[in-house]
Amino acid sequence: MPAFFLRHRSRTSRLPLRHRPGLIEPPGSHYEADMSIWDRLGDFIARVSSSASSGVADVVEAVRTVFSGDPDLRRRVAFSVAMIALSAKMAKADGIVTQDEVRAFQEIFEVPPSETRNVARLYDIAKQDVAGFETYAQRMAQLCGSGHANCMMLEDILDGLFHIAKADGLIHEREGQFLHRIAEIFRIDEVHYEAILSRHVNLGAADPYVVLGIERGKPFEEIRKRYRKLISDNHPDRLIARGLPQEFIKIATSRVAAINAAYEMIERGLRHA
Repeated sequence: MPAFFLRHRSRTSRLPLRHRPGLIEPPGSHYEADMSIWDRLGDFIARVSSSASSGVADVVEAVRTVFSGDPDLRRRVAFSVAMIALSAKMAKADGIVTQDEVRAFQEIFEVPPSETRNVARLYDIAKQDVAGFETYAQRMAQLCGSGHANCMMLEDILDGLFHIAKADGLIHEREGQFLHRIAEIFRIDEVHYEAILSRHVNLGAADPYVVLGIERGKPFEEIRKRYRKLISDNHPDRLIARGLPQEFIKIATSRVAAINAAYEMIERGLRHA
């Protein structure tokens, strides 16, 4: 990635992080399958950056119109644009981007070398835009979302932002505030937000129930039903259908590992109660 990512910072305000489970490497070349999306995204970014006058409005409208004839490609491009733009806004809110965060970004997007300049352009458009991150989040929610609360694709974007934010070993206070406000704009309710947060941050004794998004004391059959739904929702085929790039499956394996661990902890606890 461009040199502007490679800076150092230090912080003191932090949240303790959850141990990250091992990530499963998907088979095959990362960007052979996605080369077409990067070709199209690179062309799109070049066109937007050469004529952009109002930042987020131009970017969102361009995605909507350029890819109007291909809804599947539009979803994938929209997800990528949202992640790049909101990562830039998170960096602006927090102060600066670390090498660890760059590596975390690259775990979500393995950008072909020929397209790094275009990704940097989009990042700069978002970072330098006078519009605040809330405006970006609102427009990205309209572009990527289903129109309903707790939209899975918007949860995916928030999960990706958490992955980047925690990459340097901490989630800093301003990052936490930024992520919580993004969740509000995305209409992700507090239960869902706490479940996402708990996959990245250790919340203590209530943690396994929070990870599954279910109240302590519910019948075990309800817990198992909730667990199975979460596993189904996060199957790789579902993620790809929502428009996520192939690389995001690595983040999803970490998500599924946290869900499995929470379910097993609850099951053990109830068995020995």
